[in-house]
Amino acid sequence: MARQHLDGAGGGADEPGTPRAREPEAPYAAAPATAAHAAYVDAAYAPEALDAPAGGKEVPEDTPADPDAAPSPAAPSPTAPPPAAPRRRMSRGRKVLLGAVIMLFAGVLLAASGLWWAYEHYTGRVDRIPNAFPTNVPEKHQPARSKGGETYLLIGVDARSDLPLTGDEAGEHTWEPGAQRSDTMMLVHLPEGRDGGYVVSLPRDSWVTIPGRGEAKLNAAFSYGGPPLLIDTVQRMTKVRIDHLAVIDWSGFKRLTDAVGGVDITIDETTPRRNGGGEWTAGTHHMDGETALDYVRERHGLPRGDLDRTQRQQNFLRAVVTETMAADNFSNPLKVKRLLDAVTATVSVDDRFSDGAMRDLMWDMKGVRSDDLVFMNAPVAGLDMIDGQSVVLLDDKAGDPLWEAMRNDTMDRYVEKYPTDRLGGTAP
Repeated sequence: MARQHLDGAGGGADEPGTPRAREPEAPYAAAPATAAHAAYVDAAYAPEALDAPAGGKEVPEDTPADPDAAPSPAAPSPTAPPPAAPRRRMSRGRKVLLGAVIMLFAGVLLAASGLWWAYEHYTGRVDRIPNAFPTNVPEKHQPARSKGGETYLLIGVDARSDLPLTGDEAGEHTWEPGAQRSDTMMLVHLPEGRDGGYVVSLPRDSWVTIPGRGEAKLNAAFSYGGPPLLIDTVQRMTKVRIDHLAVIDWSGFKRLTDAVGGVDITIDETTPRRNGGGEWTAGTHHMDGETALDYVRERHGLPRGDLDRTQRQQNFLRAVVTETMAADNFSNPLKVKRLLDAVTATVSVDDRFSDGAMRDLMWDMKGVRSDDLVFMNAPVAGLDMIDGQSVVLLDDKAGDPLWEAMRNDTMDRYVEKYPTDRLGGTAP
């Protein structure tokens, strides 16, 4: 079936710049109390301190002593302090032990403050997209808050667009009509227990109703009205409330792929390679960032067109997550910094997503690995040609249980009960 696309494949564009970084805050300085305390201890237990009078009236030197008189305690002065008990000198071993405990405690504090500074530094570096959510939406089209978990709309921006959405080059305004295209749209549901995640791809060629614009491909919503119109379109289509927005650019993923040393991607069957010529041979390939980006963008030679392309995107995303979360990446501080720099340069989020909420999410999801993520396509009824465009027809009847499960935080039950177009071990 011949297919042509309204928006085309696009040409090359510069990669987005690095987000503006906040000035790092100085870690807490060590308190000088340790040295002062040691000096106090030495003075208090010195020999001359132990031999000094403890208190009471002073006896004049010319007072004769009575040898027959029994010794009697000196009468206490009404204003003098009570006699102090004799002090024992602290042993050298105890001093050393005390100093070691103090130094250990100070080290723990410094390490904790350093970790907190890293959280503050890198979450603060993530660019925020202002006014990302729609306003003036009729009440009947505003979905209720989900009964558990959170749902994110992940937008993959074609970096070949004229204007970047991420980094310093995005400027004050991150969107202009017709200037950018969203070639990837995924709903990511994180259950309340934060023990995994469910990634549902919405094909970019899905034929949908765009508020105020009529029927068109789903990715046209972003081109027409940026993030607010795309969010409004997806919410009306699924009746799922979008809690947060995240925008990635595939050029940023290219840098992230290189930062982890490349990724292993398994291709299920040999297919033509339009970008760069040749073919994608069946088997496992170790890809650098540029090769992986060509793999993700490929669409024309795939048997199911846009549907297979979404699975390639999922396959690549899973491979990057697997490599990024590998244990050896976190044993080298320099590698950790390089990874965090690449991640923060790749992702932008809505301005409602605070640094504190981002830190909480990172902490809650620290144990999740790629095997805990389920990737799938939204249910599709078939492919068609409308107005000379190749489009994907979503299956509304089969989609209703999926969106209901997302609203009710019961995605685990859904994947057990319903057949899904899930990403398996490989992709085309």
